[in-house]
Amino acid sequence: MERFSNISLKPYNTFSIDTIAREMYSFSEEKDLIELLEMHPKQPVLILGGGSNLLFTKPVDQLVLKNEIKGTQVIEEDEESVIVKVGAGENWHQFVSWAVEQGFGGIENMALIPGTVGAAPMQNIGAYGVELKDTFVELEAIQLDNQHVHRFDHKKCHFGYRYSIFKGPLKGEYCITRVVFKLKKNNKLNTSYGAILTELQKRDLVHPTIRDIYETVIDIRKSKLPDPQKIGNGGSFFKNPIVDIATLTKIKQDYPKIPHYPMDLDRVKIPAGWLIEQKGWKGYRRDDIGVYPQHALVLVNWGNGSGAAIWKLAQEIQSSVADTFGIELEPEVNIL
Repeated sequence: MERFSNISLKPYNTFSIDTIAREMYSFSEEKDLIELLEMHPKQPVLILGGGSNLLFTKPVDQLVLKNEIKGTQVIEEDEESVIVKVGAGENWHQFVSWAVEQGFGGIENMALIPGTVGAAPMQNIGAYGVELKDTFVELEAIQLDNQHVHRFDHKKCHFGYRYSIFKGPLKGEYCITRVVFKLKKNNKLNTSYGAILTELQKRDLVHPTIRDIYETVIDIRKSKLPDPQKIGNGGSFFKNPIVDIATLTKIKQDYPKIPHYPMDLDRVKIPAGWLIEQKGWKGYRRDDIGVYPQHALVLVNWGNGSGAAIWKLAQEIQSSVADTFGIELEPEVNIL
């Protein structure tokens, strides 16, 4: 483990917010985490992974513990599938790349999502018609207040749209250390998402492979989303709202072409980016913060913006969408 005092967290969050943590440790083994927790009993703790789903709006008073547990191991295998256990500190996209290299399918649609493997189940990440829960088996986590090791299977995680029990009742109570996935050797590709189908047709790929899907998703994401290494951002800032049919019908009176996608018989999902764009926010800039010109769902830090300024802008966007459409946008990013 390694200790840091009064350290800037700018290199450790994809928004590139220059906030200070009074004390931070990095750990690469479960026993180190347990030791750190025992050394700092009852002290508030912030577990930091890739920092891709956080917006720091003030200095960090909690003890920051940087999860760097690594390792990717096939623990079971048969003719059709493999069970893989992955360290929570592994980079998510690098894990997806590894799976594609091995010919293991199921997560290729989630290529290039920033963050770590340990953060992925917390909000049930998803992209282009696929969610983490589709390949998830279980995870291992350490309870912060007593250092007990627990296992959470699919049912215990209570997965929902960009949601798990770790964003609800158990928020801030556990550190995820390992995640187990079931990947397919002859995976049925998911090309249901319109953008993927369009790109495959442009490339004359009638019978695409796992790698074709992987490379297509990367190209689509690069064309729409800013690279956090160049422009500070946390990816999609808001969740796509799910509303009832009555709400949709009311909005259609003024916006008959509003895009929407059925969730069940009574509810539909509406793209938050579309709502934000209708209110004129796409491409908006205020000093060093703003809304990305290519994607209205992405709030950005062009250089030296503050987290507080980004959050203020986000609240203004929420208010304008609520006033016009009667829909409350919920942040996908954790505000600290």
